[in-house]
Amino acid sequence: MSLEVDLQSTLGAFKLDTQLRAGQGATVIYGRSGSGKTSLINAIAGLSVPQNGYITLNDQTLFNAQKGVNLPVHQRRIGYVFQDARLFPHLNVAENIDFGARYAEIPLSLKQRDAVIEMLGIGALLQRRPAALSGGEKQRVALGRALLSAPNLLLLDEPLAALDMQRKQEILPYFERLRAEGGPPMIYVTHDMSEIVRLADHLCVLRNGRSVAQGTAEDVLANPANMKLIGVQDAGALITGVVDHHAEDGLSGIRLSAGMLFAPRMNVAVGTTVRIRIRAQDVILSQSEPKGMSSQNILQAKITAIEEGVSSGFAIALSAGTDRLLARITARALSQMELKVGQSIWAVLKANAVPPSAIAPS
Repeated sequence: MSLEVDLQSTLGAFKLDTQLRAGQGATVIYGRSGSGKTSLINAIAGLSVPQNGYITLNDQTLFNAQKGVNLPVHQRRIGYVFQDARLFPHLNVAENIDFGARYAEIPLSLKQRDAVIEMLGIGALLQRRPAALSGGEKQRVALGRALLSAPNLLLLDEPLAALDMQRKQEILPYFERLRAEGGPPMIYVTHDMSEIVRLADHLCVLRNGRSVAQGTAEDVLANPANMKLIGVQDAGALITGVVDHHAEDGLSGIRLSAGMLFAPRMNVAVGTTVRIRIRAQDVILSQSEPKGMSSQNILQAKITAIEEGVSSGFAIALSAGTDRLLARITARALSQMELKVGQSIWAVLKANAVPPSAIAPS
C-alpha cells in the first residue's frame, strides 16, 4: 500500500499544510488537540475538500485540486472508525456490520465475515442493539463494519479517546491483532503515547496544521531534535528486547543488545519480543559506573547527539548496543559534566521508567 498526501487548506485562522507518506502497517498521526489530525484524515476520506494539493492511494488519484479530481467517498474504498462509533441505533450488531459490506468492491465470503466476527469477539453480540453495548463493544462493532467494506485503507480517528482505561485495554489487542495478521493498512490518530508503543510502525507528528516530523516510530522518537515537538513529558525512545525470564520477586528480565532490563512482571511468555518506551526524563546520566544504587537498570552507552531543547534543557541521544535512548538534562548538568558527542556514559533508568503501559509485544 502506498498513500501520498500533500494538502493545503485554510479554515478561518487555521491553516493545514501537511504532507504524509504511508505504507503497509500502522501509521500513527500524533499531535495535540487542534493540530489538524482530524482535518487530515477527513480530507483523505473525502469528508472535506482541501483548497490545494493531492491525495493518491495505490497510484489511484483520490483528490487533485489542480486537475479537478475529487473521488466521492463511497468510491475511495476507505474504512473509517470514528471516536464515537456512530452505529445505527435502529439496527442490531449483525445489521450494522453487514451495512459495511454494501460498499465492498468484492464482498467478503461468509467464511471471511465469520473470521472478522471471531477476531473481534462480537459473535455473542450479533442480536443486540447499540444501546445495549459498552463503549468498547461499540468500537469493536464499528471496526467490524469498516472491515466488512473490504477497504484498501482503514482510518481510525482517536478510537479509544472516549473510553476509560479498562475499556482501552479491552480493545487495544484487537487493533494489535489486526496489524499483526496483515489486515488493511491503518492511519491511526491519537494524542496518547502509550498507543504509539502498542501500534505504530510509522509516525507522523502534526503541529499547528503542519507535518513536522515523520518516519519509522523508532527513528522519530529517538531523534533528539524532535523532543520539543513531542513535548518533554512524552519524549522518549522505543527499544526492542526479548523476555529472558520471570523472577520470583515480581520482576521480568528483558534482554537488550546492551544488557538486561528489569520491569514489573509481564504476562507474556519467555522468548517474546517486546517493544519498550523509555521516557527521556526517566534516564539519568553518570560519567562513571554507578555503584550501590536502588535502580536495577544501568546500561553502558555512548552519546551520539546533543540538542538544545526547551526550558533550559538539553536532549541527549544515546546508543546502547544497537538500541537508542534519549535523556533530558539541564544546561547546568551539561556544563558541569562537560558532555560531548562520542563520549562513553552510563545510563541509569529510574525505578518507574518501565511501567506496564510502556511495554507491548512487538
